[in-house]
Amino acid sequence: MTTATPPKQNRRPKTRHGSDRVPHAAKLYHNLVPAYQALWPAVAGRNIRSAIASVDMPDGASVLEVGVGTGLALPFYPKNIRLTGIDLSEAMLAEAETLIQRRGWDHMSVRPMNAEHLEFDDNQFDVVTSFHTVSVVSDPEKMMREIVRVCRPGGRILIVNHFRSENPLIARVVDSAGNVTRRLGWRTDLELQEIVHELPIRVDARYKPSPFSFFTIMQATCKPDQVSV
Repeated sequence: MTTATPPKQNRRPKTRHGSDRVPHAAKLYHNLVPAYQALWPAVAGRNIRSAIASVDMPDGASVLEVGVGTGLALPFYPKNIRLTGIDLSEAMLAEAETLIQRRGWDHMSVRPMNAEHLEFDDNQFDVVTSFHTVSVVSDPEKMMREIVRVCRPGGRILIVNHFRSENPLIARVVDSAGNVTRRLGWRTDLELQEIVHELPIRVDARYKPSPFSFFTIMQATCKPDQVSV
């Protein structure tokens, strides 16, 4: 089980994950592809690149990226792996497919799929990554359960995302924008503990790229108790 402590029971009520509170990502982001392509590399590209580089991906490793979007992270992966990327937005997947074809990356493929209902067998992937996706899906906990399900025992999980700050002052300031950000498709109040504390994972690292970063990087080992000695 994860080494993190259970969430406090006296914290504020959890925001409901229903789709009436979080717009459907596929519909929302269909019209945001140009802005996403222009802005997101500058906002998150460096952090994603360094996070991917920190994860051991041996020759032939099977890798799943959940929420691959337009494929902005694809150039950062090593060439010796087999990668599948999934996303709900077919407009974004079209951009990712174009990138793959243009670069001649025969070891990569993308397909439309819901992150909360992954159409893969249990224990299928050696590494599962997800960048800035868990806070835009309708049910973050379900997405994380699916990630753990398809990741093999001893496999690696890499999450990069905004999570609610542990600094009460910063948390209150960011929370005040919650009504606006939910209309834009993501939550500001999602807590990492909220989505991982009951999962069969071992959190090996949790850190921010810099003291003032809004983003958190989490690396975990999947189902460590099931690894054969």
